[in-house]
Amino acid sequence: MAGKPIVILAEPITTEAQEWLERRVELVACSPGTDEFNRLLPAAAGLIVRTSTRVDESMLRCATDLRVVARAGVGLDNIDQDACRDRDIEVLSTPDANTQAVVEYVIAIVTNELRPRTPIQKAVDADAWADLRSSRHAARQMDTLRLGILGYGRIGRGVGRVAGAIGFETIYTDLLDIPEEDRQGARPVPLEELLSSSDVLSIHVDGRDANHDLLGATELSIVKENVLLVNTSRGFVIDANALAERLEACPAMRAVLDVHAEEPIPGTCPLLGLANATLLPHAGARTGKALADMSNVVRDLAGRLGID
Repeated sequence: MAGKPIVILAEPITTEAQEWLERRVELVACSPGTDEFNRLLPAAAGLIVRTSTRVDESMLRCATDLRVVARAGVGLDNIDQDACRDRDIEVLSTPDANTQAVVEYVIAIVTNELRPRTPIQKAVDADAWADLRSSRHAARQMDTLRLGILGYGRIGRGVGRVAGAIGFETIYTDLLDIPEEDRQGARPVPLEELLSSSDVLSIHVDGRDANHDLLGATELSIVKENVLLVNTSRGFVIDANALAERLEACPAMRAVLDVHAEEPIPGTCPLLGLANATLLPHAGARTGKALADMSNVVRDLAGRLGID
């Protein structure tokens, strides 16, 4: 291993990507905060992270030889990009790696919620059969509904494309003026209209500071009382206390949340135990292909370190 650059693997990547990189660098898997991590950091040329590792000023002060931080994923909320830039440390990510996976996940959530199904595990008589059929009656058909998308980037547009194909009327709110040819048939509207008129509301915003508590008590007070709210972007976008209050006041409203302000979810989360809140374990991007595509950031990292 002598002479090879040291790269710290702070969080898991696919076995294939790890083995590929191990043939080219001195790759050491260790978690931030451990003695081994602290010992290796000053000599490391590269650092690979995913979601949990915070690359901040205090860490970078110790990383005197660091040249590349590679995020095996999309969002860069956990990396202080300004501090990296000040030190000429390049930040890499895989911005389109999980788009399809999350789009599929959102559409699956929406269809599961709007068209629930009960599998039959045993023989049933005519009365039970009739009860099963009537209990699965869907009150709302998708081509009669409006789906609002908050944040119309790669994933938001993907959701808009599929939702439009199903038959939803699609609207969106975004900071940018998106060219009509990139709107996937969706119509831009102000935030207030998006919140107040959507039957399904899907959130796809980034991690900028302005998006913290973007949906608080005031914003949630104007959503429909039977809205289906889906969040697969960032947990901190929604004020959990305000959402819990709104859900308790509106039993027909439903919230399906794949991301949370604190992960793992603590016992103090006000949404735990609510009948109309479904909390999922941040799994929207977890398909084999998406994980492999995210892990391929190792090839870009190797290239930046001058390794074939």
